[in-house]
Amino acid sequence: MYVGVDGCKAGWVAVAVDDAGFVGARVLTTFDDVIEAHRAARVLAVDIPIGLVDAVREVDRAVRGFLTGQASTVFPTPPRSALLAKSEEEAQRRARKVTGKGVSKQSLALAPKILEVDAHASDKRIHEAHPEVCFRVMNGGRLVSHRKKSWGGMQARLALLRAEGIELPASLGEADPVGIDDVIDAAAGAWTARRIAAGQAQRFTGDPAQNDSRGRAIAIWA
Repeated sequence: MYVGVDGCKAGWVAVAVDDAGFVGARVLTTFDDVIEAHRAARVLAVDIPIGLVDAVREVDRAVRGFLTGQASTVFPTPPRSALLAKSEEEAQRRARKVTGKGVSKQSLALAPKILEVDAHASDKRIHEAHPEVCFRVMNGGRLVSHRKKSWGGMQARLALLRAEGIELPASLGEADPVGIDDVIDAAAGAWTARRIAAGQAQRFTGDPAQNDSRGRAIAIWA
């Protein structure tokens, strides 16, 4: 089993696939719950920064370069010290000290989820994925038409998943209330997790490549 995970309003949505296709979808409150519910998973691909440094993450720059026309979908990851700050003001001060610039409110809003996943970063099954990178690779390196929250964008992404043997059913059970873009992003992660397990995934690193404080190479997979 291979699992893709994306943040959602309720916490996390996880889509599981196997070599034959879709297996199921679940909504979990915490990332601890995600791990506990998927002990049997071979690989988990998560749409969240994994690998924190007190510097600019070069891999973020690399995938922005790959996503021509969609570069704004990649939020710069705040430095580790900024994520650990007790206030937004302190986070901005620490970010400017390290990188020379502040961080966006969108990036800081992700801090709790980034730190949730960071607590499990030593689990070698867990890899970072970015849905738009996944869909760009799925689409042969071409820009996917329309934004993901649009009707055309949703249909284009569902068609790409379907062509890869991942057909999302009409009902996802407990995941039915989750936003469609979050479910589709998690499904893209599941596709990536399956490719990682098969040794087929594309690996993006920075230039220069970086390791996090644990010595783990920082990479985004698709």
